[in-house]
Amino acid sequence: MALPETTPTYYRKGFGLKAEVNESLAADYTGRLVDLLRQRDYVLSTRGVTVRLAREFGFCYGVERAVEYAYQTRTKFPDRRIFLAGEIIHNPHVNEKLREMGITFLRSENGDFDYSVVEPGDVVILPAFGVTMQDFETLRAKNVVVVDTTCGSVLNVWKRVDSYARSGMTAVIHGKYYHEETRATASQVSRYPGGRYLVIRNMDEARIVCDYIEGRGSRDMFLAQFARAASPEFDPDRDLLRVGVANQTTMLARESLAIGEEVGQALARAHGADYRAEHFRTFDTICSATQDRQDAVEALLREPLDVMLVIGGYNSSNTISLAAICAAKVRTYHVEDAECLDVGRRVIRHRPIGTSGDVETADWLGTAERLSVGLTAGASTPNNKIGEAVARVFATRGIDPSDVV
Repeated sequence: MALPETTPTYYRKGFGLKAEVNESLAADYTGRLVDLLRQRDYVLSTRGVTVRLAREFGFCYGVERAVEYAYQTRTKFPDRRIFLAGEIIHNPHVNEKLREMGITFLRSENGDFDYSVVEPGDVVILPAFGVTMQDFETLRAKNVVVVDTTCGSVLNVWKRVDSYARSGMTAVIHGKYYHEETRATASQVSRYPGGRYLVIRNMDEARIVCDYIEGRGSRDMFLAQFARAASPEFDPDRDLLRVGVANQTTMLARESLAIGEEVGQALARAHGADYRAEHFRTFDTICSATQDRQDAVEALLREPLDVMLVIGGYNSSNTISLAAICAAKVRTYHVEDAECLDVGRRVIRHRPIGTSGDVETADWLGTAERLSVGLTAGASTPNNKIGEAVARVFATRGIDPSDVV
């Protein structure tokens, strides 16, 4: 888990400098049109164009806290070298702002950070996703100042996985094995001899696991399938007998719940209901902010919409989940930021669900006299970027954003 709070070089609760950094944060990340949307019951409409904003969107508490602590750290240590283990959050504009403040981003090779440039007395900020147990140990040995911004929701998952490993259960984690948060979560099992984990990406992979539990499937194929997503020396014949399910906090909630139930049913079919009751655990560890944003999008999709715009980093898991929910119901465009909306050309640069490359779509808003656009944003998207996107939607239809009052 985290370094003890009593360690003088470890900080998890900021430096009491909130007032000193609030003005800078407000200047960097607020948005006038977002404030106006809130005042107008999350709807702006003029000259036939209506923009509807989901009632829960953008920065969550954990992201706000992480960004604020990074600002506080620069204020607290104006003359020290400050490093960041990866990205503070998955938003390119926020990360670029931190670079402009003189914070150096540590390079990652296959998920492992290069701490060779860090020296005693330097400051290292840990991102909202957390870092692995191995990272903690490396930093402790280097005698550096650690500012830990790990989200409380992530810590709750760590506690759950810790309890599984402590009781001899394998932690089956619904997530992306390469994601910073999931790597940090999986590493919690290393605190116990024989600790095991298995990361499954989706229901298709969950069914492969269930088949093996029920005696179907090839051992060699199973190990090949999960070679990069399982703990060292993972043995499915041994390590799928006692299972606890957890998840990356930003996954699709309904899929995480369904995966947990699927694995539990497989254990019951293979060994009986009493066995399942004793040797299986599952808990919903989707963070409340992620759930709130998904619920708000579901509610928004009940409105008459012609198109949905989802704003957030292409490597932001919670944003991808929001886009997937929307794409199942309405024509949806996932954009990294407002700059993806080219007003002059009436073109949008976006990333279709399930792909890894950007595409451009012309006349994406169409030419119908009346238009209804839904909009939401991932938990790492600041309000100013949301407001800029709203402005560009109106501008694309020839409406001056300053006329929207």
